[in-house]
Amino acid sequence: MTSDLPLWVHVFRALVQFAFFLVATALLIWGERRLVARMQSRYGPNRVGPLGILQTAVDGLKLFFKEDVRPSMVDGPVYLLAPLISAVVAFLAWAVVPIGGEVTMLGETFTLQVADLNVGLLWFLAMGSINVYGIVLAGWASQSAYPLMGSIRSSAQMVSYEIAQGLALASVFIYAGTLTVSEIVSQQANEPGLVAGIPNWFAIPLFPAFVIFFFGMIAETQRPPFDMPEAEGELVGGFHTEYSGMKFAMFFLAEFMNVITVSAIVVTTFFGGTSGPVFGPGWLATWILPTFWFVLKTFVFVFVFVLLRATLPRIRYDQLMRLGWRLVIPVGLVWVLATAAMVVLNDTEANSTRLVVAGIGGALAIGLYVLAPVLSRRSREMTADV
Repeated sequence: MTSDLPLWVHVFRALVQFAFFLVATALLIWGERRLVARMQSRYGPNRVGPLGILQTAVDGLKLFFKEDVRPSMVDGPVYLLAPLISAVVAFLAWAVVPIGGEVTMLGETFTLQVADLNVGLLWFLAMGSINVYGIVLAGWASQSAYPLMGSIRSSAQMVSYEIAQGLALASVFIYAGTLTVSEIVSQQANEPGLVAGIPNWFAIPLFPAFVIFFFGMIAETQRPPFDMPEAEGELVGGFHTEYSGMKFAMFFLAEFMNVITVSAIVVTTFFGGTSGPVFGPGWLATWILPTFWFVLKTFVFVFVFVLLRATLPRIRYDQLMRLGWRLVIPVGLVWVLATAAMVVLNDTEANSTRLVVAGIGGALAIGLYVLAPVLSRRSREMTADV
């Protein structure tokens, strides 16, 4: 039991995850700047350290010592609290993610996971919901029109796609029968897949749920092409327009932290987390390789975030909200029902029934995807007639 472990184990796991998270965030900032620069035929960071790898540390140092300019009209305590909420919540959401296999140290065996909660998936959703408070309070406390409009946009966007993410994770919970993250990873690693020779990753039978979560995680992190709350041509810098120095850096770091967090969550829930081929001696198979597979899978999704930023233009805000409320959420609702039917029939029939129900659910989701734009256009026409 986790509660039976000594205190030093909990401290060690927290420090390892904290260090892993900070290093990954710094590398993401540097890697995105380098990669986008190469895509746009620029150099990117190249002066500080080999290949400019220390540029992130220099920028952080600069922001730490930069003059803190605070407008006179702001609500002081709330103005200070908002960036703290965003940064702290980004760290807390990472607590339920296992980043490696079992480790044996000083006679104690434990996994590299800060807290294996029995409501692990709900913890992630709860942290995402609390993150909205930091953004709303930042816009409200600035007592300025543009930050307030940016925070309203951001909160509406995050709440909308938080619902979509919740529906996608509800499918995972129904299919796996548990909210515990470690058990979800264990099922994907230790149980046979739908087809022989293919891993039992939940992204295969729950593919519509994965697509819904993918759209939701991009929109919730406010990354391009869904970065309307920070539309420079309309709202200057969005909710953090009146922030500078270290406070702005905390919002900046929270955004990149959330990119890594949602990438780790999608890997954990849909792509087996730390599971993968193991070989070699025990220390390699139980410690090094699980972490390697986790980092590799997470890197793939982080790369997708960077690729989207470099290739896709920003869409309009009304298009974003229409996509969420009229397409993604309805498809998520249909797929949750299909997943429940899949699980019920699988408990009473042969395993082949799961494939049949998965196909039916997929057809329903695709049909709704096709019909949603038609229904949306028809509703607008009817409204115009009235």
